[in-house]
Amino acid sequence: MSDEQVTWLTQESYDRLKAELDELVENRPAMAAKINASREEGDLKENGGYHAARDEQGQQEARIRQLQELLRTAKVGEVPTKSGVAEPGSVLTVRYEGDDDTEDFLLATREEGAHDGIEVFSPSSPVGSALLGAKDGETREYALPNGKSMKVTLVKAVPYKG
Repeated sequence: MSDEQVTWLTQESYDRLKAELDELVENRPAMAAKINASREEGDLKENGGYHAARDEQGQQEARIRQLQELLRTAKVGEVPTKSGVAEPGSVLTVRYEGDDDTEDFLLATREEGAHDGIEVFSPSSPVGSALLGAKDGETREYALPNGKSMKVTLVKAVPYKG
């Protein structure tokens, strides 16, 4: 399995997503009963409750598939305890080439949850994968969507304190 397919998660996030998946799977019979009850209400063409229940079931099944794939490819790691190296769970301060300002973001997956308003970049994103493993002060290059490249310098990496 390549790093491109891996989803980096903390143990806490993995457990939370696994619990959500288990709950959704357990809810399948209740959803089927809701659809059956709505179906019994009459003409399906004009039965809003039936169509709403089917839509809800579709969204639930899509989330189940998403969680199953996410957890199947998850690599559970500990939140970093040391500073100085860009790794999942670190808050990175970076400076892009040609810009005097710095930008902070959390190197993690979006599934890690809310992060106090700090932007989240995946380790498999172009900038995330370029910086993965970089040490403070190191400059890396990554491809932009337009085909050009951008240099980014890791100013500092510190463990996320949540």
